[in-house]
Amino acid sequence: MLCQGKSDFDHIEPFREDNFFAISLNIKETPSSPTLRQRLDMVAKDKQWNNILLEESAGLIKKTNAPLTPVYLGQENRAYLPLDIDVSPFDNSNTKKEGVSRTYKGTDGYAPIFAYLAKEGYCVNTELRQGSEHCQKNTSEFVAESIRYARKITQLPLLLRMDSGNDSASNIEICLNDDTKADFIIKRNLRKETPEGWLLLAKNNKDIYCQEREGKKVYYGSMMKYKKELKREIRVVYKITERTFGKDGQIFLVPQVEAETYWTSLPDPPHVIERLYHEHGTSEQFHSELKTDLDLERLPSGKFDTNNLILHFGVVAYNLLRMIGQSTTVD
Repeated sequence: MLCQGKSDFDHIEPFREDNFFAISLNIKETPSSPTLRQRLDMVAKDKQWNNILLEESAGLIKKTNAPLTPVYLGQENRAYLPLDIDVSPFDNSNTKKEGVSRTYKGTDGYAPIFAYLAKEGYCVNTELRQGSEHCQKNTSEFVAESIRYARKITQLPLLLRMDSGNDSASNIEICLNDDTKADFIIKRNLRKETPEGWLLLAKNNKDIYCQEREGKKVYYGSMMKYKKELKREIRVVYKITERTFGKDGQIFLVPQVEAETYWTSLPDPPHVIERLYHEHGTSEQFHSELKTDLDLERLPSGKFDTNNLILHFGVVAYNLLRMIGQSTTVD
């Protein structure tokens, strides 16, 4: 049903008259909509169902040898499989579902987190969260789980990519741990740092800059920065943009300065790190497919645990559709 974009309990009703549907599933009769709801409510109390679904999904991707496209870096063509982790709000406005609250997008709904593997975007982990929950809450545990599920599929080096909402030492610590080791690019939250301060640092370090157009200078550079929570230095890559006038020729009284900085374990040039991070934005496309193609944005149950279970079923359906799509793609 989910593969057909039928995410409501009532969508089971037409299948009750389809004998082939029951025969193919080896069941005596197809349940009614209320029965399906009750059964999912019942099994959702056992959280092990979610883990089983994720393990089976990872096993299926591995067993079918689904294509996994890495990114290649350096003259050595080092291969890394991207592991993109991000939160995507689900709009469930005007409902009284358990766990629905204000999201950072300004709507009422949920804020589930997802982990996508490789350029194909296979979903290896998910977790339904209340809309108002901070994106970093329990995320270090989620990162560790996602790496373990990814390891069930591939032994290639992993490249974790996360945005500034997940700028936390605990996430980096997971990547440095021998049991869950992965390379990473995590956009930094500037917090008390200022773009002007970074611009001064870039100029003092005599870093490379490229003038993309008159009135705009872009500085790239990197440095080692001590992370007191980890008691070690971590590489920071930065891109600083200074504009003295706009595209329309309007001169700024005070230059406009933008700063992008990233924690990373990779040794590659700063502009390569920046490009790799921005490719992380592809995960928005994967979110969209779950929300629209599978029609999972407005989850059907009023109970939080049941919706979480349905989301995990949705991940299996999503991966099935991606594998079918990859296997039928014509070069």
